[in-house]
Amino acid sequence: MNKHSCFRRWSADLSGIFAWFIVAQPCLAQDIEPRRWSHLPLGGNFGGLAYAYTEGDIFLNPVLRIEDGEFEMNTAALKYIHAFELLGKSARVDLLQMYQSGSWSGLVNGTPAAIDREGWADTTVRFAVNLYGAPPLEREEFIEYRKATQTETIVGAGLVMTLPTGEYFEDKLINLGANRYSFTPQFGVVHTRGKWTMELSTSVTFFTDNDEFFNGRQLEEDPLFIGQGHLIYNFMPGVWLGASAGYGYGGESTIDQVSADDRKGNLGFGLSAGIPVNRNFGFKISYIGIRTQEEVGSDNDTFTLSCSLQW
Repeated sequence: MNKHSCFRRWSADLSGIFAWFIVAQPCLAQDIEPRRWSHLPLGGNFGGLAYAYTEGDIFLNPVLRIEDGEFEMNTAALKYIHAFELLGKSARVDLLQMYQSGSWSGLVNGTPAAIDREGWADTTVRFAVNLYGAPPLEREEFIEYRKATQTETIVGAGLVMTLPTGEYFEDKLINLGANRYSFTPQFGVVHTRGKWTMELSTSVTFFTDNDEFFNGRQLEEDPLFIGQGHLIYNFMPGVWLGASAGYGYGGESTIDQVSADDRKGNLGFGLSAGIPVNRNFGFKISYIGIRTQEEVGSDNDTFTLSCSLQW
């Protein structure tokens, strides 16, 4: 192999490295979600379709000699929710599947380098139960209860599981799938008074190891802690506007017991709005920004348009 082909391979590998560094960054953006503890009628089914566009800048350790890192990601998502009763409490299960197309580019030692990926992302399953408030009610009882309730406090707990179903290649540094499981216990408190709703949530994500990370290496990641808050104003049933803020910390990675020096310290903020078309169909638009508070990380912005159907 001549020195020019060696340099091309080295450049491609480093291009994959800087792309891999920001794979975990969208996690906070996806996790800043208002109304996740919403009271739902028993037996209710909800289907959703969403499109999200994300773009951002990437900041890396100067030793990698990579500059002007940027990325774009297009995401199409399908979501299904089913509400049911569990031990006298209202509960729900969510299923989320995304298909993504992304591109990363930058300068490696002054030479342009780029990489593209397209395929299925990992499947996400969430189970949640409202421990206090939000009684389990059939549809007609539920409608009457919501009309009559002006002040309410809800306490909920949940567990999110990410399954390694996404596209993954052991010989590539950047993949849409993570080739590992993650488990995220969640806890939330929601208080509604009149037209205002305040919501606080906290979570911690635990990751299993990826023993097939880039040609047989082992990737480990420390737990990632996230706290977030939402303030929502309900203009009328189904019409609402929300402002959100969150912070994620931790998640430092090691590769074959060597630290990647990539601890996350991400500040997130967002705006979202719900607009119904009729009683069973509506739209949601949202913006989420992420700004890293560490030397290594990513600043990115996500714009989402989604619709949902209830039956």
